[in-house]
Amino acid sequence: MTTIPKIAITLGDPSGIGPEIVVKAITHPSLEKTSQKIIIGTTRQVIKALQLAGIEKEVQTLKYPTNTEETDDVIRVLECPEYEEKDFLYGKHIKESGAASHFWVERATKLCIEKSVDAMVTAPVNKVSWKIAGSKDTGHLEVFKRLTSSDYVATMLLSDNLRCMHLSTHKPLSDACEYVTKENVLRAIELTYKHFVEWGFENPKIGVAALNPHASDNGIIGNTEAEEITPAINAAKLLNINVSGPHPADSVFNQGINGKYDVIIVMYHDQGHIPVKVFGLERSITVNLGLPFIRTSVDHGTAFDIAGKNKADETSMIEAIKLSISLANCQGFEGTK
Repeated sequence: MTTIPKIAITLGDPSGIGPEIVVKAITHPSLEKTSQKIIIGTTRQVIKALQLAGIEKEVQTLKYPTNTEETDDVIRVLECPEYEEKDFLYGKHIKESGAASHFWVERATKLCIEKSVDAMVTAPVNKVSWKIAGSKDTGHLEVFKRLTSSDYVATMLLSDNLRCMHLSTHKPLSDACEYVTKENVLRAIELTYKHFVEWGFENPKIGVAALNPHASDNGIIGNTEAEEITPAINAAKLLNINVSGPHPADSVFNQGINGKYDVIIVMYHDQGHIPVKVFGLERSITVNLGLPFIRTSVDHGTAFDIAGKNKADETSMIEAIKLSISLANCQGFEGTK
């Protein structure tokens, strides 16, 4: 691993705010000389986004993601001739936009798999546009799982030092509750531990949130804690994992913010998303666990309503790039502080 990692950054849906936040982020002073940033998209769209944002930078088209000296004056785009001549309209679900953004995600994923880059950062795509374009992949995760043959890929949402690793994400609440089993919770704990050690934590402190109010109050309000979550935690402790819980969800997140835990495993989508977004919406980002490469992402959508108006906030993209650099250098989450 180099100390100046090579980061592939996808443009996202070109009809949305993706290109705008990408160019704003990579030209931000906080990211100067931190990495080799290579945009996966088209030179035409990058130039269009720079003009929209009022940023004057030279754009260089690369045929291959070869090692380059990072300078403050040049933005590098990996050649994608399939869509170079397209002029995508802002603010609409368009077949061509869906096809292009899907292609760019696949391209970046393959670069990660072949280790041509050290990490990837993704701008937002639009699932409806992907469907219109004929994609069978619902979103990013389906692309990653298909191309890497990974059977278990999880999502962690974070803002500053509050990090929530999700046992499940896009499941109806009734299904999410049924998913809370000893086997699934233990697998999530083990995966979380594995990645945090890889990212530079010697003995990561893992807290596990309860499913029921007050962690069930000793069985008065449910039995999932006693029958599923606690046995999983006990099994993980036998593996010398520093894990505790189940902790009541109305107190565990404040404890995480105050540094008691490096990461909190939550039982379902909103249990983790709500505290993170209340704590720091603009700085919230996602990172995947279970992939053979590093992938971080903004935690927002394509925002068609403000696309092309130079109103998009690039903070989340800046934080996602910083995190990818820190993880690539095995420095934990230093880049997000």
